[in-house]
Amino acid sequence: MDSFKTPSGEILIEHLGHASLVIKWNDLTIYSDPYSEVADFAGRDKADLILITHNHYDHYDEKAFREIETPNTLFVVSENVGKADPRYVVLANGESFNFDGVDIQAVPSYNINRRNEEGNLFHPQGVGNGYLLEIDGIRLYIAGDTEPVAEMDGLPAIDIAFLPKNLPYTMTDDEFAALANKLNPKYLYPIHYFELDVRKIRGMVNENIILKTN
Repeated sequence: MDSFKTPSGEILIEHLGHASLVIKWNDLTIYSDPYSEVADFAGRDKADLILITHNHYDHYDEKAFREIETPNTLFVVSENVGKADPRYVVLANGESFNFDGVDIQAVPSYNINRRNEEGNLFHPQGVGNGYLLEIDGIRLYIAGDTEPVAEMDGLPAIDIAFLPKNLPYTMTDDEFAALANKLNPKYLYPIHYFELDVRKIRGMVNENIILKTN
């Protein structure tokens, strides 16, 4: 796990594969898009909070949930999850929620150009969420499945960014690097990739950005 200091304790982060993350801070354990095809969740710490960016099978995976959820686990989900559960907090783009001192804002996450064989966007506008988290003054941005979109221009300064990089669903290497350079986080995690040329990406992003890879 990677460690990042805050005034009241460390933030611990592990990229588990694909878009799956675990974030720990003090006594909280937060998972984002846990996916059982890329990680074994059996025996892992139970989740206080699970973030779900959208309803695709590699992001909303009930098999993974069963290993880490408890009756008290809260889920923050996008509108298109479409499942009613008293533990689900549904956030539309732009809405916010606070969980035990963690501020969570749902940020638009969508395609502009990337379409399936039927000509439909893989991720239409207004359907999925990215999440902007603020933990003890540290801002983490989990972009979700997205291309660079106009709403990202209004984001505040980011400390740690998790950006997707794969075709045909999200961003090319050039788009990924250009967005990283625009956001200019202190730390950058490529996620949701099929393959990653670390040397190439390192040469494309700003020198001050610390690239974090598995």
